[in-house]
Amino acid sequence: MNDRSKPRRPATFRLDDPDVIVTEADETSRLGRATIQITPEHDPQALPVPIETALPVRRGFRWGALFWSGVAGLTLLGTGLGVVRLIEDLFARNESLGFIGLALAFVTMLALAVVIGREAFGLARLATIEKLHARAAGVLLSDDRKESRAIVKDLIAIAHQNPQLARARAALESHGGEIIDGADMIRLAERELMSPLDAEARRLVSSAAQRVSIVTAVSPRALFDVLFVFVASLRLIRQLARLYGGRPGALGMIRLLRHVIAHLAITGGLAASDSLVQQMLGHGIAAKLSQRLGEGMLNGLLTARLGLAAIDVTRPLPFAALPPPKLSDLATDLLRKKEDED
Repeated sequence: MNDRSKPRRPATFRLDDPDVIVTEADETSRLGRATIQITPEHDPQALPVPIETALPVRRGFRWGALFWSGVAGLTLLGTGLGVVRLIEDLFARNESLGFIGLALAFVTMLALAVVIGREAFGLARLATIEKLHARAAGVLLSDDRKESRAIVKDLIAIAHQNPQLARARAALESHGGEIIDGADMIRLAERELMSPLDAEARRLVSSAAQRVSIVTAVSPRALFDVLFVFVASLRLIRQLARLYGGRPGALGMIRLLRHVIAHLAITGGLAASDSLVQQMLGHGIAAKLSQRLGEGMLNGLLTARLGLAAIDVTRPLPFAALPPPKLSDLATDLLRKKEDED
């Protein structure tokens, strides 16, 4: 072995020593042996990140929006003119009929204003819960104490509408003046406020899954099965949204259903997992049940998976301190219910 191949013995030196030179990897051969050469390693976090090409922003006039705005305006004008002409014709025919038509028009407009207000309030409440969920997820990463207190304050304001959370609100408010980190405060709020709601949500999902399983098992028509599953799923999503503080109307339900379907598409949960089905078949349950009961049980599992996705969407806090409900647990409850019925 030559001198160059021998390993260097450990030695100490100062970085401000003039004999210490910081070089790149390809420049080490140009320097002499008398100097101490340091080749820094590249930090992976400091490496350049490729910039993703963003989609070009569409600028200019949107003719589609103009078209639908014009159609909506013409429809409203036509409806209004039709009502006005109807009331005029009623007055021309009989003054009493005219007053009745005017009163009915006023009641209709008042009811429409109330419905629009409720829809706007429901959409605003759903947006508030979604923002709370995103803010809480951010605090769990940043550990911001000030933001965690603001989130807890908003959660308590939402929980005031639920009398069952009075003790949990009082316990959480008592910790407001204590020195608690931001992430720990979010976890504490989750334990105090979300624990009873999560238990009720699991009960709702389990009950809906069992109901769907039984009805679709005894139903003679496939069309009735589809309609019942659709109605039961909408009812379950509405119940979960109201449980966690949401007040969805018709537009709010459309928005929630879209979010739930998007969540299912992301998590890949439109069908029961292969391991769960194999576990069911491995225990011989499918052989003990008839084909209709097996289909009903599968529909119940799909409803349970939809309910779990709805919990993730409607819950104002992400799962951090509490374990999320699992499909396997709900499937165990569903199978136990089937065996009790048999």
